[in-house]
Amino acid sequence: MQDQLDRMCRLTRMHAGNTASIGRLPRIALFVSENRTRATSSLYRPMLCLVLQGAKEVTIGDRRLRYDPGSYFVATLDLPACGQIVEASPEQPYICVTLALDHDVIAELVPDLPARPEGHGAGFATSPVSAPLLDSWARMLALLDAPHDVPVLAPLIEREILYRLLQGPQGGVLRQIACADSRIAQIRAAIAWIRAHYDTPIRIETLADLAGMSTASFHRHFKAATAMSPLQYQKKLRLQEARRLLVAKADATHAAYSVGYESTSQFSREYARMFGAPPSRDAERLRGLEEA
Repeated sequence: MQDQLDRMCRLTRMHAGNTASIGRLPRIALFVSENRTRATSSLYRPMLCLVLQGAKEVTIGDRRLRYDPGSYFVATLDLPACGQIVEASPEQPYICVTLALDHDVIAELVPDLPARPEGHGAGFATSPVSAPLLDSWARMLALLDAPHDVPVLAPLIEREILYRLLQGPQGGVLRQIACADSRIAQIRAAIAWIRAHYDTPIRIETLADLAGMSTASFHRHFKAATAMSPLQYQKKLRLQEARRLLVAKADATHAAYSVGYESTSQFSREYARMFGAPPSRDAERLRGLEEA
């Protein structure tokens, strides 16, 4: 396994900084970092992340996960998350590859697979990587050196990667992406509404109606899927958008009101709690990093 990981690392390092290779493999992204990073908040989209070298930790709601070579991370929902690279150096950089999950491809595969339980309800998890899954990833990355083969072979290998995932420990949850009446699909409908109305007050009853659940059932399933309550989810979206506005040189008051806060003092408290510094000081630090 280590020999295979080493070959994949060499390929990824060779092509990650090559602008000509960016976007060559549909839905695949390559990432290399020689440094550990601070915790950074962002919105994770449905994806598979495979770490080839180094390690990363991610906090989603009240759960913290670590993934490194030998494990993969999968998310089936849009999730506000805080991630940081915890193992990286110039000699042994952090190297990972990601695949954006395509609902249509998953839906095409599910009918050909044996039935299995729906899953544990969480919209994200880490699991040990199997040899067949790693083999399919190795063949996908090998296409970086054979661009003429990409149009024909990349879609086939992507289907194999997803097939391996569907057969693995997270297969039950992954299948829910393809089912319109699954719990994950119901929660996804509520999440889409929160994302579209993050700057306005939300009512749990409205979200429960969208999900086709009672309020008690909706709250329970939302927390199981995202590790946070609907209001916590909305708050994280608001603060992430406020941070983006601050970095773009908006003042704290404008950012607070723009994302739906009525109290600037409450905004400052919650911002500092999430990002570790008051809005203005955090924005100055981030602008300095961009200019460095």
